[in-house]
Amino acid sequence: MTGTPNAVEINLSAAIVAVANNDPLILTTPSGDDAERDELPFGPFNPLQHRTFETGLREWVAEQTPLRLGYVEQLYTFGDRGRHKTAEDRDLHIVSVGYLALTRTTDDNKEALRKSGARWRSWYSFLPWEDWRTGKPVMIDEMIRPALHAWAEKSGVPARLSRFRLAFGDDGIAWDEERVLERYELLYEAGLIEEAVRDGRAERTELSRMLGLPMSFDHRRILATAISRLRAKLKYRPVVFELMPPTFTLTALQETVEAISGRHLHKQNFRRLVETTELVEPTGAEQTQARGRPAALYRFRHNVLEERSVAGLRVGGRG
Repeated sequence: MTGTPNAVEINLSAAIVAVANNDPLILTTPSGDDAERDELPFGPFNPLQHRTFETGLREWVAEQTPLRLGYVEQLYTFGDRGRHKTAEDRDLHIVSVGYLALTRTTDDNKEALRKSGARWRSWYSFLPWEDWRTGKPVMIDEMIRPALHAWAEKSGVPARLSRFRLAFGDDGIAWDEERVLERYELLYEAGLIEEAVRDGRAERTELSRMLGLPMSFDHRRILATAISRLRAKLKYRPVVFELMPPTFTLTALQETVEAISGRHLHKQNFRRLVETTELVEPTGAEQTQARGRPAALYRFRHNVLEERSVAGLRVGGRG
């Protein structure tokens, strides 16, 4: 579809997150152009049909998947020219309003998801350098560091090395799990990922095939923004409980926080943190385990929202 030079279409895109089996998941739908490529659920905003952007987003998600969204918050408006690359870039200018949504996986909707074509994927399959739960990913030192150093040296811009050190926690600088978007954009600018190749900004290399699965349009950028927001929000709002069942063990809570933050957490330190923040309370019930003693079950203590404005689990890099 070709529009006038000033024509703009507003798209609503949803980064829908869940956690299952200690894996952070993002809901994807198959691309209309390439069934092998994933994209986020999205659709155009229709001002005659949708009262608000969020209303439109919920309707598009319900149409494309069997999910009914609970927690939703707006992320950012993505309006860069060329973000939906087309021949000669003369089509409608696309502005996308990105949203973060949190939900829980259930056995009830598995078949419905399959029929819709939507599927859950680990978000680390798109951004593999973000998972530090078992230590620093090998690909950072073996692949990303040499490639970014070569790019910086070729350009003659020393500041690019500083950006790498800050983004990836190199040369004595601590890893900051919240810099997800900075890392993605640096890799894109350096032409090291498939989206840069697709947009005609770089040549395809073996490395670009290894640095995570590509997504349609700039949906991987939206995903990176969603992860950044969620990792930051864990520290001052109890959003993690949107991803938990009504009752849970402290081990399950820790594993969910680790999955989202991409960090391994010391068990006793985490439990002290949970006790200090008073975010949970015991139910009095226990969960039988395959080995060892039964584990106590807890629930989120909703009164904490009335007691203080900052109520999160301050794990990770930023204090």
